[in-house]
Amino acid sequence: EKRERIVRNTAIKPGVLELAIKLLKGKGWSPEQISGHLKKEGKRISKERIYQEIRRKPELSKYCHHHMKYRRHQPKPYKTAGKSMIPDRVSIHERPAEANGKRFGDWEMDLVIGAEQKSAVLTIIERSKNMFLQTKLPSKKPEDVEKAVVRLLLPFKKHVYTITTDNGIEFRNHKAICKALDCTVYFADPYCSGQKGAIENMNKILREYFPKGTDFRQVSQAELNKVQYQINDRPRKKLGFSTPKIEFYKSIC
Repeated sequence: EKRERIVRNTAIKPGVLELAIKLLKGKGWSPEQISGHLKKEGKRISKERIYQEIRRKPELSKYCHHHMKYRRHQPKPYKTAGKSMIPDRVSIHERPAEANGKRFGDWEMDLVIGAEQKSAVLTIIERSKNMFLQTKLPSKKPEDVEKAVVRLLLPFKKHVYTITTDNGIEFRNHKAICKALDCTVYFADPYCSGQKGAIENMNKILREYFPKGTDFRQVSQAELNKVQYQINDRPRKKLGFSTPKIEFYKSIC
């Protein structure tokens, strides 16, 4: 939702960047002054685009009054969202085409984090029938997450082909999960929650019962199970107003 609200810069017309750099060198104007001046002439370029060019070519910094010495002008480090710390990570772009959300047996998983990052619930959903599973976690350590995933899905091992998740370091033990369940875990691109939309939507539903700030250490597993039952007993339009519980167990019988 945030990505859709972002106002993205349009492509810069040919020659505008070169003109901006010429003004920087010749007149010593700031990128903001250059951007404003060119806008009046119908030539649009943001001050940040000019700064990007200066950062790309450090020799241009001598034409700036501050010589790019302030931190706010330093390039931001690229965020990897933990992907570099996940050994043998398998990208979602390698996921087979048949795992399109219509085949039975493709899953997504995530964590719902409690107050002060000190508690968490593992959430899992079967994408075609929207069957929802969950369990409290003793910690967010990869070992505890691995055990919880295997425990929840082992009864349905024959119907687990793929699992899609994000790049949280808590899913570092994905290879052990794959070995136990004879499946493949795929990782979405960083900051692309829409690539695992089913579990993101389910997490929002769970938040209807346990709002942000809930300390899951104060919530019993029995309470969570009751909510899980209610969610799986909701009629769904995509299922012809049948329920995930009914359609899921029909599929495994």
